[in-house]
Amino acid sequence: SNRIVYPFQYGKYTMDSQQNQNDAEYFQDRFRTLQAEIGKVIVGQEDALKKVLLGFLCGGHVLLEGVPGLAKTLLIQTLSTCIKAEFSRIQFTPDMLPGDVTGTQIFNPREGTYSIRTGPVFGNIVLADEINRAPAKVQAALLEAMQEKQVTLGDETLKLPNPFLVLATQNPIEQEGTYPLPEAQLDRFMMKLQLHYPKRDEEIRILDRMAGTGRLPEASSVMDLDEIIKAQAAAKKIFVDDRIKGYTVDVVNATRFPKEYGCEHLVKFIENGASVRASLSLIKVAKARALMEGRTYVSPHDIKSMAYEVLRHRIALSYEAEAQAKTADDIIDEILEKIEVP
Repeated sequence: SNRIVYPFQYGKYTMDSQQNQNDAEYFQDRFRTLQAEIGKVIVGQEDALKKVLLGFLCGGHVLLEGVPGLAKTLLIQTLSTCIKAEFSRIQFTPDMLPGDVTGTQIFNPREGTYSIRTGPVFGNIVLADEINRAPAKVQAALLEAMQEKQVTLGDETLKLPNPFLVLATQNPIEQEGTYPLPEAQLDRFMMKLQLHYPKRDEEIRILDRMAGTGRLPEASSVMDLDEIIKAQAAAKKIFVDDRIKGYTVDVVNATRFPKEYGCEHLVKFIENGASVRASLSLIKVAKARALMEGRTYVSPHDIKSMAYEVLRHRIALSYEAEAQAKTADDIIDEILEKIEVP
């Protein structure tokens, strides 16, 4: 859209406006410091890092898709170090059982009682590495944890730590020996990020940093979990104008009923549109983005910027779309182009 967006056009003045503005500017500065600290170890991938932080800010799980060797694991480990979070890494393999993720009950034959041994899912940041290498029953073991933030073992239900975030990785080019995530599981992820190869100069910097003669770079703690929890609370206070809510629903609804939005040619490409979780996720992540940019209100640009990450894994493509090499991002492109920005 070529319309001019004036400052505070989408804002709303309240008695708490000044405090909210102070909070937004404070956390904008704190997250800049955090990104800079992570940048001491990670070269490039600034966009992916920012969006992982957005997921953490609004309590949404993130699916990272990229070929091996793009520092996905290192990025997540470094983030955990910088915010003093408890980090767990689960390497998914075809021979895994659900108990390898959630934990299990251990029988004590001497006393005739059961005790609980918790699994690696009990962490603040859980890396589900190559999640599509494990069968569906193991993938499903994460469903309760991701949605209800709890795990049931036998007759006991245990709360997971707060904050809690699942970051799952998968390789897009490898299909043999993998188990594609079902739609219901994909829908639990707030965002799907696509990681790409570094630029030429970035790769040279990686060589200098990681294959040089000096010590490997290390990051220090610059935030803690209490500050992250306060930032999450501040993100919830970000104002969303009714026009922005309407725009968000229109964008998501156009993936379900494209004909109603003047996108008749997309009907043959879409098998199923995005769920209601998509609308909720888009608003939540837009609020987090506004906070990280030092604003107290959501703008249409926040919605447009995050639409790809929130929607691309929730749009089921038809066979015709695959035959014509149409991607979910292509469909989102056309929908954003068609729907008028408020």
